[in-house]
Amino acid sequence: MSSLVQSVDWLAIAPPTIAAVVGLVVLVADLFLAESRKPLLGWIAVAGLAAAALMLLPLLDADRSTFCLVGDTEVCSYTADRFTLVIQFLVLGGALLCALLSVTALKDSGKRLPEGEYWFLFLSSTAGAALLPASRDLATLVVALEVASLPAFALVGLRHGDRRSSEAALKFFLSSVTATAVSLLGISFVYAATGTLHLTRVAERIQDVDGQLATLAQTGVVLTLVGFAFKTAAVPFHFWVPDTYVGAPLPIAAYLSVIGKAVGFSGLILVTVVALPSYADAWAPALAVLAALTMTVGNVGALRQQPTRAYSAVRLLAWSSVGQAGYLLVPIAAAGYSDDPEKSVGSTLAYALMYGAVNLGAFAVAALVGRAHRLNRVADYRGLYAVSPLTALLMGFFLLCLAGLPPGVIGLFAKVTVFAAAVDAGLGWLAVVMAVNVVIALVYYLRWTALLFRATEGEPVRHRGPAPVTVAIALTAVLGVVLSGAPQLVLRFTDTGLF
Repeated sequence: MSSLVQSVDWLAIAPPTIAAVVGLVVLVADLFLAESRKPLLGWIAVAGLAAAALMLLPLLDADRSTFCLVGDTEVCSYTADRFTLVIQFLVLGGALLCALLSVTALKDSGKRLPEGEYWFLFLSSTAGAALLPASRDLATLVVALEVASLPAFALVGLRHGDRRSSEAALKFFLSSVTATAVSLLGISFVYAATGTLHLTRVAERIQDVDGQLATLAQTGVVLTLVGFAFKTAAVPFHFWVPDTYVGAPLPIAAYLSVIGKAVGFSGLILVTVVALPSYADAWAPALAVLAALTMTVGNVGALRQQPTRAYSAVRLLAWSSVGQAGYLLVPIAAAGYSDDPEKSVGSTLAYALMYGAVNLGAFAVAALVGRAHRLNRVADYRGLYAVSPLTALLMGFFLLCLAGLPPGVIGLFAKVTVFAAAVDAGLGWLAVVMAVNVVIALVYYLRWTALLFRATEGEPVRHRGPAPVTVAIALTAVLGVVLSGAPQLVLRFTDTGLF
């Protein structure tokens, strides 16, 4: 009789496990630390995230799986392959940068943000986000998604006595709960039709579903995709994004813009390309239409932002992130038409890495400027070059990367890979829509960039950068510059090995 006791590959699960354990350490330490020593919790969190990211290095050599079915080691619930490691690198690296921004934000908040609760929720959400790309069954996928999402609701509304923050958290909560409910209903239908939750077995069995269950399976596929469309902020499920980003503490807005998207898109890739390839004729056209709508609505929304409106800088970055989500959807849709879906998925990962690095850089500069200008308007960036030349140059570089213009070569390279994925899959119309949207995006990115170098109005305000914020800006700048010099490194790194 075979043993039901499974051995656990602790090295494979180390990255999310370390993040979760450090979260518990921070929660317990908060009970015993004096108020004056609470900032120590932030540095414990930063060290924990750095350790979790370093644990990715031993996993680069080979695929590792654990929590496998007894008697069938090919069917597992957790797999650390190249796809997993790329997303975990983005999640843990992005969370580390957001943690550096958070150290300063908590210090500046005047005790309106409770440090112990903040760091526990932040690390818990990061642990769920790092677990999700390794999930290879639908149950683990949903659990990871909720572990990443639930603490994020609380983080958005954690600022004491802030009505805007509470409203943002409520919008985020309602939209995400709706998404979860729809996803769970869809997953239950898929399970009823196939009798399994493991992604590879779902892919095998859903092709040969009995006639009476075919409609149930098709409905399950549609509902599951609708649920993940909420998570990725795809139009028309994007309505929560601008108000949530404005109401949240700025480091959490940065976290949602990058790590939140990584979670949604990695889950979407696993459900569509891995579990439901036989339904590509249904989900691929739907995702192509969603991509076109999302990039168009996001870029037009960003274009309409008034520079003098309160929090217009954060709102513009929020609408920009919706537009960027549209670009990220293009290669996933292309995977449904392509003979080489792995290459298409690699294009999404390449774009996500570029977007993550430079978007976090833009948010880091916004955090710096926001310390002197509480309303954080686009107009507040006028003449930044005169008072802080290096900061202005780096902000201009980040914006040009997002626009896809030199010297932001990595942004141009990432957009070209997405264009190529669409054209290779025969989605010429989607490539045209993307080209039009790139032109629309150029207007507001270049308008903001030009503002950095104009003459200031009135007395210039100096922007003194605390060390953690300066380090975050420097790290994102170095990554952007290195990748602009050698963009081929991104595609080499994003060779997913998912199939």
